[in-house]
Amino acid sequence: MKNKCWYGVELLFITCYTGKKIDRRHVVNVFLLEGRGMARIVGIGIQSFEKLIMNQYFYIDKTDFIREWWENGDEVTLITRPRRFGKTLNMNMVERFFSIEYKDQGSIFEDLSIWKSEMYQKLQGTYPVIFVSFADVKEVGFYEAKNKICKLIQLTFDKYRFLLEGDLLTEREKEDFCEIANDIENSTFSLSLKMLSFYLFRYYGKKVIILLDEYDTPLQEAYVYGYWKEMAGFMRSLFNSTFKTNPYLERAIMTGITRVSKESIFSDLNNLEVITTTSEKYENSFGFTEKEVWDVLAEWGLYGERQNVKDWYDGFIFGKTKDIYNPWSILNYLDKKRFSAYWVNTSSNSLIDMLIREGSTETKIAMEDLMQGKHLYREIDEQIVFEQLNEDENAIWNLLLASGYLKVENYTLNEDIGEELYELALTNKEVYIMFRKLIKKWFSNSASMYNGFIKALLRHDINSMNAYMNRVALATFSYFDTGKKPSEDAEPERFYHGFVLGLMVELADRYVITSNRESGFGRYDVLLEPKQKGDDAIIIEFKVRKAKNEPTLEDTAREALAQIKRQKYEAILESRGIPLERIQKYGFAFEGKEVLILS
Repeated sequence: MKNKCWYGVELLFITCYTGKKIDRRHVVNVFLLEGRGMARIVGIGIQSFEKLIMNQYFYIDKTDFIREWWENGDEVTLITRPRRFGKTLNMNMVERFFSIEYKDQGSIFEDLSIWKSEMYQKLQGTYPVIFVSFADVKEVGFYEAKNKICKLIQLTFDKYRFLLEGDLLTEREKEDFCEIANDIENSTFSLSLKMLSFYLFRYYGKKVIILLDEYDTPLQEAYVYGYWKEMAGFMRSLFNSTFKTNPYLERAIMTGITRVSKESIFSDLNNLEVITTTSEKYENSFGFTEKEVWDVLAEWGLYGERQNVKDWYDGFIFGKTKDIYNPWSILNYLDKKRFSAYWVNTSSNSLIDMLIREGSTETKIAMEDLMQGKHLYREIDEQIVFEQLNEDENAIWNLLLASGYLKVENYTLNEDIGEELYELALTNKEVYIMFRKLIKKWFSNSASMYNGFIKALLRHDINSMNAYMNRVALATFSYFDTGKKPSEDAEPERFYHGFVLGLMVELADRYVITSNRESGFGRYDVLLEPKQKGDDAIIIEFKVRKAKNEPTLEDTAREALAQIKRQKYEAILESRGIPLERIQKYGFAFEGKEVLILS
């Protein structure tokens, strides 16, 4: 059934397009050259393996994952990958392959890699499989979230109501089955999947395979909405009974975005094999390799766009395999034939937003570097300890790496202390655009005032700068505060560095912007170095009024200006050929939410 095109793309039969509808009675066998022939149909968002294959939609063969997982022999496997990287599709594929429910449907795999082995042909359709997904558990309260999980388990029980027929189960077992299937308040829900495993074992005489997709979605939402402890306790109990003390379990796979710390929910699971983005196992099973993408571009007549595709959607690294492409973005690009931030627009990124916006000065300075294409060097522990996200700066970078927003360029091992130092960078252009949008949103409540300030700054209109900046500070000051201490009493560093990131986003095309860097004999707060000769350079010094030393806010602003001159902050600009008369200097003085700017 297969043919190979000029670029080596393996093609399934392709349905003909009549101009009105797809006529699946007619099939053509196609050899493709770049820009010629008929490419396969792209199905966006399809997570049904059967639907993709039966309808002959675009699909890159990932069935070798089945072989690799089975031969590794791990009892419980946790695989973390960024969202939209084919986790759900692969889990659906595994279910279709192993489930007794589909024992007579092996033909769906006939043209795929897994079917080349007679051993795996015989293995298909030989196990009872339980498949549950927590992807939709995104509730704002614990009670609602727990009920959602229980409802999903109930729906799974409904699938197996045939177990109630006959005398296989005792009357007591039938009562237990019905209680779980019908009563969402049932106290035994933590044991439900273990009980279902037992019932299926009794029916089929074989242990079960359990597939749990997006296991960490309820946990991330629980952290964002403040019910982490309750959800972690419930999940710990559910996972322990399902994966640890379940004698009817043959094998299991869990997927998610993050590796939640073992102490949080996996403390009792010593049979767990954890596969993160830095693990070498299954490194080609999720996402598209560069060869796969190049072949696909040739099939669609888009081979000449490969460098742009690489800039936008490449950059993911799994194990030792570099140049992994985002499948969601690739599919959308093939479908729409234009570049856009497809992947990053599929999530609210509310947790990432909160952690950066309310993060420390160091966090925001690191983001400044990343937004300018620089690299960070951090010690990474891939376990996500949600309880430490607000206290441990490195925990933020752990989360960004797991989520796919950062990539590991390199790492070195300190053998004396056993810790690895990772070199991190933004993954690609699409991720950069996501962070630009996230930062711009910080000022959305004061967008007109903020834009007015930017324009006034570029015109060197000090009066308008003062008017607009005071309105911006009033509207957004507390937005950068964690709430642990009032903004009026705290040094406004969070606001300041959020403000700098906003400048970087708005003026990235005209200025190179840095903050808190060494220059001359001291440190400046923010420096705007023009990219074009016609623009002036700008130095801004921020100071908070100290009543003991500065009687008025004006005194504070004048001291900020004096510090610019005293510390010779302009030295770095002069060394780059910018004359002194083209360097604008501003002192910003803060007292609570009141701001005064002098030049």
